[in-house]
Amino acid sequence: MRIDDILAGRNGAGSDGPPFSFEFFPPKTPEGERNLQDALVRLAPLQPAFVSVTYGAGGSTRARTIEIVKGIRQSHNLEAMAHLTCAGASVSEIEAILDEMAAAGIENVLALRGDPPADQKRWTKAEGGLEYSHELVALIKERHDFAIGAACFPETHIEAAGPEADLEYLSHKVRAGADFLITQLFFDNSVYLDFVARARDAGIEVPIIPGILPITQVGQLKRMTELCGASIPPGLDRELHARAGEPEAVRDFGVAYATLQCAELLAAGAPGIHFYTLNRSPATRAILSALRLTETAANVA
Repeated sequence: MRIDDILAGRNGAGSDGPPFSFEFFPPKTPEGERNLQDALVRLAPLQPAFVSVTYGAGGSTRARTIEIVKGIRQSHNLEAMAHLTCAGASVSEIEAILDEMAAAGIENVLALRGDPPADQKRWTKAEGGLEYSHELVALIKERHDFAIGAACFPETHIEAAGPEADLEYLSHKVRAGADFLITQLFFDNSVYLDFVARARDAGIEVPIIPGILPITQVGQLKRMTELCGASIPPGLDRELHARAGEPEAVRDFGVAYATLQCAELLAAGAPGIHFYTLNRSPATRAILSALRLTETAANVA
């Protein structure tokens, strides 16, 4: 099923409350493969509206991305979206990948510029390739009838000249054919709400799904926020450091924080929640179960 239909509640989708979705990445080791499969087995019964599978830096995991998406659709009967980037591929290679996705019955693609390979400091387009993600969106739109997602950055992309320039670039992606947006991770809901308001003022009307990272490790959180430019609110940072020597306490607090964050976002009108699972299931399972229990209690009342 197309994700734009899911978000719009068409074809019976969306009748059981707001759509929740999970993001996974292609593992690089046998242990990582076991973690992914375990997460899928444990999260699939929660019946997410869809899941997505990332694309490695420089397009390094493109074959595995498509393979995993096919497996999720066939083995777990879940709608799965493949990420696709401009990195490391010519237009003809991207077209071949799109044709392969269509032949496999994939209906949803998240179009991204992508990150350069680990040994390359600056982004450089591939020979015969694309420079910007809005060009990729336009290519996908022209070649296949996929539902197209794109990324957005409530705290501004780290390479953007500023918030307004970043928002203008986002407008290009939507005008090129993006049907919905998924945000980079954030930990202050006011950042998301302000971003949505500014996007609407700029004429961007497509659904903007908040991307939420359940906090499970302090060190991991620091590394990820430094890479993407997301901020950690002072109060959250203080509470995490107070528990830094207690891994279980960090995980418990992270679950509680994300649960409150998601509940507030949904109450404010967010069209769903996209969880960055990092191929682990316990935190996401706990958060989603709590949200659904709260929703059930509210409906009964």
